[in-house]
Amino acid sequence: MEKVAIVILNWNGEEMLRKYLPSVLQYSREEATVYVADNASSDGSMELLRNHFPECRLIQLERNWGFADGYNKALAQIDAEYYLLLNSDIEVTHHWLTPLVEFMDNHEDVAACQPKLLSIYDRDSFEYAGASGGYLDRYGYPFCRGRLFETVERDEGQYDNTTDILWATGAALLVRARIYNKVGGLDGRFFAHNEEIDLCWRMRIAGYRIVCIPDSKVYHVGGGTLPKSNPMKTYLNFRNNLTMLYKCLPDEELRHVMRWRWCLDYLAAWEMLLLKQNWGDFKAVFKARRAFMRWRKDFDADRKSIQQSRAGRVVSERRMFSLLWQYYVKGRRRYSDLPQ
Repeated sequence: MEKVAIVILNWNGEEMLRKYLPSVLQYSREEATVYVADNASSDGSMELLRNHFPECRLIQLERNWGFADGYNKALAQIDAEYYLLLNSDIEVTHHWLTPLVEFMDNHEDVAACQPKLLSIYDRDSFEYAGASGGYLDRYGYPFCRGRLFETVERDEGQYDNTTDILWATGAALLVRARIYNKVGGLDGRFFAHNEEIDLCWRMRIAGYRIVCIPDSKVYHVGGGTLPKSNPMKTYLNFRNNLTMLYKCLPDEELRHVMRWRWCLDYLAAWEMLLLKQNWGDFKAVFKARRAFMRWRKDFDADRKSIQQSRAGRVVSERRMFSLLWQYYVKGRRRYSDLPQ
């Protein structure tokens, strides 16, 4: 069994691999085995890897399974104590891996952790996709230490303490393989978006901790797969977020939260159309809600299993305020300004 397997899932990411894989090999190879799992790319990714990075181990998947199931199928072929899911657009730094692995080695109750994520374009600012650790509000809206909605803070050391979080970014996620497999891994039906939040929430419900370790830092391009305003991304985010709520919310909250989300989702759709003139995203929200209603019953067994796995009634990293109210009404744009 390997100690750490760094697994980069690739789909037509030749240029990202050419640019950022060298840093992963330079700063990780002595501590981990580096894999590239390819989702049936049609560009020159495989030729690049064979010709220029022969030290990487290749896993070639027969088709594009998406982020979630692509990782599931790749990780099933690897025998390691820890999996490290790493985006192809991540630049790592010297000594980035050691703090993560040492913390996991010393804390058996921790299922997963992440480094501090900074922007590769503005290295003094957090990166949107995970910043310094993620949380959820009462209604399922994700936010981070260092990022609320579209407001991204500069990194001034304000979130450099190691702390428990609800979800760790899938851009650089170190997870204990035993627990990953125990809870069923990423939900392949999601395809992409919200899948790492769903995974981490399930692990938290089962009583394991998720932690951000800012002693480790990496730089992330972000948005490498889809631009921020993209109807498919909007569709997947809304559909998957609703599905995650249906699976993970405790019984006493499910009906209340879902009623509120019905109102908030359609309000968001009309805001996209009337204020942003974005017809594609407007339609995507309606499409996502219809898709959720159609497949909701497919997740009844998942919901039952997750609720039965509860180690306690409260997951404290899920904050019981409305982020929309705090951000838009109270004007609180920094994580440190939120109720703690």
